[in-house]
Amino acid sequence: MSAPFWEKSYPAGVTWAQNFQARPIWTLLDDAVARFAPRPCLDFMGKGFTYAAVSDLVDRAAKGFQQLGVGPGVHVGLFLPNTPHYVICFFAILKAGGRVVNYSPLDAERELRYKIEDSQTDIIVTLDLQALYPNIGKMIGTTRLKKVVVCRLPDVLPFPKNLLFPLVKGKEIAAVPKDDKHVRFADLIANDGRYTPHPVKDPAEEVAILQYTGGTTGQPKGAMLTHGNITATVHMYACWTGNMNLLDDGKERVLMVLPMFHIYGLSAVLLRMLTIGAEFIMHPRFELKAVVEDLHKKKISIFPGVPTMYAAIVNLHNLKDYDLSALKFCASGGAPLPAEVQDKFENVTGCKMIEGWGMTETSPAGTQTVYGGVRKRGSCGLPLPGVTIEIVDVDDPLKVLDVKQTGEICITGPNVMKGYWNKPEATAEAFAGGRFHTGDVGYIDEDGYIFIVDRKKDMILSGGFNVYPRNIEEAIYEHPAVEECTVIGIPDQYRGQSAKAFIKLKAGAQPFTFDELRDFLKDKLGKHEMPVAMDIREALPKTLIGKLSKKELVEEEKKKAGDAAD
Repeated sequence: MSAPFWEKSYPAGVTWAQNFQARPIWTLLDDAVARFAPRPCLDFMGKGFTYAAVSDLVDRAAKGFQQLGVGPGVHVGLFLPNTPHYVICFFAILKAGGRVVNYSPLDAERELRYKIEDSQTDIIVTLDLQALYPNIGKMIGTTRLKKVVVCRLPDVLPFPKNLLFPLVKGKEIAAVPKDDKHVRFADLIANDGRYTPHPVKDPAEEVAILQYTGGTTGQPKGAMLTHGNITATVHMYACWTGNMNLLDDGKERVLMVLPMFHIYGLSAVLLRMLTIGAEFIMHPRFELKAVVEDLHKKKISIFPGVPTMYAAIVNLHNLKDYDLSALKFCASGGAPLPAEVQDKFENVTGCKMIEGWGMTETSPAGTQTVYGGVRKRGSCGLPLPGVTIEIVDVDDPLKVLDVKQTGEICITGPNVMKGYWNKPEATAEAFAGGRFHTGDVGYIDEDGYIFIVDRKKDMILSGGFNVYPRNIEEAIYEHPAVEECTVIGIPDQYRGQSAKAFIKLKAGAQPFTFDELRDFLKDKLGKHEMPVAMDIREALPKTLIGKLSKKELVEEEKKKAGDAAD
């Protein structure tokens, strides 16, 4: 296949055509261990693990899982925040021949039940914290779940209790039954590590991970990601930045605050950065002070995040007290990065940022901007090597549009999922015409840069016009008092729908009236785009990864409309 027209915009030395050799995911770790065995791999609350130590724990856990019956066709869930347990169990399950099912620690009981049954999860790994284990414990006997592997922080933090429990207080520890349905992590790894290797006959076809989508409409769907999908994604990211001489093998420190149960944190950060022997400074969640202090004290060189994290950092009142000069590679994904936030972060730190776009179903490779290269405002970059992006008509999914025509973004490539687990109809719809239909609306320009206008499902139909919330959000972000904003469509008797803005102000900023906001926006938006209402709030809803979430606000407005009708 000839190179696509966007290759002309690629970084020097990068070509679109690549040899995407599908291989088992765990070979990424094995290769890293062969090169970096004595180097530090994980740092969790001050406790360090070398690459060799992680490898040993993985092999012992793999044997332990096989002793529990894990092998081909067995699905094991990970219901964990960022701790070393996640890394160990992720690779161990795959080495044992099982499949990983990633669960969010924020999953509510109803969603947990649905995912356990839908994914056919037999075993789940979790922590003995009140916020986690009780949610899983009640699933035994009421779902197909058969066993729970129970991890404890002392497994990976061998501190005296008086040092450990200021971090996790005794009342936060859950009582766990002692029976054959519960296996302690310490017992799981109490062996010689001589597991039986699992032969992967066709890595491009063998499903390794069931990664559930957010379920913004209907029930969540499990994206079937193969070994080949994931290793192709890692290759794509590696060849994109590999020729820049930006990262030094065995010397980089990554702030691992993105959750690894999310595909961005798993593929783009953990697995990608393992290949260069990076050390991962692990945070279970994003806490602004802790993150900035580690950026400063531990001389973090790589910081992948989401826009809300960068917005919080640049608006920190005493940011000047911290030295962030060690940063040399920062990436934003998961949601569009407001230009104002990017400019401010780069000015404050001196570190150029790259932005990317992708989805759970694309493992999540899709597009990337060029580090230090041509920057087009509002663009999430160029299709990565091996990725083909086409724009199709929103009303006719088989009609491919020309450059600069707005439609639904479609993607093909070795990184794109095999399909949705046990949902052949949804799979067939998503792959209409042989392309994966992303649900994102945008266009591609003459240089190959992708511009995402909005989610197809978020689009507001106002008086016959298509109104894209992202356009409105970008305009509102230009207001000097705004820290965060999100826009949704609300019922409008005259137009059908109109835009409503929800805003969080910067610390110390003076509130403004709705009329003042409209006056600020009058030269930035068309009349059909102008919000008809505004709420200023102390906080806006977010997903666990830190993306601003619209669905809670949509439900809230629906309830208001229903109450008013009554």
